[in-house]
Amino acid sequence: MTTTWTIEQLDRQTADGLVTTAHYTVNAVDEEHTAGFYGTVGFERGESFIAYESLTKAQVIEWVKDKLDVESIEASLAAQIESLKNPVTATGTPW
Repeated sequence: MTTTWTIEQLDRQTADGLVTTAHYTVNAVDEEHTAGFYGTVGFERGESFIAYESLTKAQVIEWVKDKLDVESIEASLAAQIESLKNPVTATGTPW
């Protein structure tokens, strides 16, 4: 299973560029099956400050991951994919 973290959007204060919210997605792919998760993480001003223009995608992804239970999210995506591969319910009619 391959898992990809993406920052979809950042909310920031226009006065100084302080990022207040990161909107992110996590997508997992295992052959033809996929599962995804969307969320947001809020930030407050810290001891250090990086100018908005100097931020990198990798850096913000790390900030997001630092605030989350990454292992739990990725395990949930793996469980969703497992359910797709081996469904426990079905719909239809016998005729």
